[in-house]
Amino acid sequence: MSGESLTGRRGALRRRSRKRPAKTPDGRMPVMDHLRELRRRIVLILLFVALGAVLGYFLYPHTLDLLRHPYCGVPEKYRYTPRGTKNCVLIYHGVLDGFTTRLKVSVISGAVFTGPLWLYQIWAFITPGLRKNERRYTIFFIVASTLLFAAGVVLAYLVLDRGLPIVLAQAGYGTQAQLTVSDYIGFVTLLLVVFGSAFELPLIVVLANFAGVLPAWVLKKSQRIAIFLIFLFAAVATPTVDPFTMCAMAFPMVLLFEAAVLTAVVHDRRKAARRAAERQEPHLEDHVPTPIDPIPQPLAAREQRAEADSAWSDST
Repeated sequence: MSGESLTGRRGALRRRSRKRPAKTPDGRMPVMDHLRELRRRIVLILLFVALGAVLGYFLYPHTLDLLRHPYCGVPEKYRYTPRGTKNCVLIYHGVLDGFTTRLKVSVISGAVFTGPLWLYQIWAFITPGLRKNERRYTIFFIVASTLLFAAGVVLAYLVLDRGLPIVLAQAGYGTQAQLTVSDYIGFVTLLLVVFGSAFELPLIVVLANFAGVLPAWVLKKSQRIAIFLIFLFAAVATPTVDPFTMCAMAFPMVLLFEAAVLTAVVHDRRKAARRAAERQEPHLEDHVPTPIDPIPQPLAAREQRAEADSAWSDST
């Protein structure tokens, strides 16, 4: 075989390998194709976040003013204020601390700005394994996850604005906090991300119910345990140790979880009613077994037995 033909065959194999993996109608792919698809989605997510980070780098002064506002609301006797001024100042010690802080805030801002784009990439990787009727929830998943995360971030910001003066004032009169910009920004971003991620819990519950993984009767049976676990998660996940922040996270999560349970109950009842109407059977819950004959009989024998029973009842 000549060298030109070998080169042409290798080029054809490379072009074929660059194509997107072929999928069956039900979305099945070999394991290696799944890994390649996962790699492609991860690269796209990183690219989106990097492009958003460029925008966040230029918007850093405005983002820093927004994040610094809760700290500036602390009374001057409890925060660092340069002598002779009333400015709200965050300090740093290392030469590169300012640059690394700006880079960190830019990346986080980029992830927030491009949230719908990389959420779609996650959902697009999951949807091939779902049924066709379950893929209709793509827009619902993206919109709901974005709104819930934004609601959690807004609540965390309000809690920080009200709670930070209380926390810093616990040291007592005569003490003053000299917070570094890296520590403060890290604390604030961690609080915002934890609140925003925690608010995604009801969405996960609803999607698991719609996919048939988590029935409503299981949710209703384990409500007390779930509420206890929510408070435990809030106590562990919040960066502060005060009960005010823990309750500020736990109470909205409990309300959202109850709304998710109610949505699951309504969805399961509609699904059971639809199935009962299709099979012309009485309405049954998902966890109630359907009554069947202990000894299966042929259809003709069953009809003869029904006619005999009706004739005997008429004669009596």
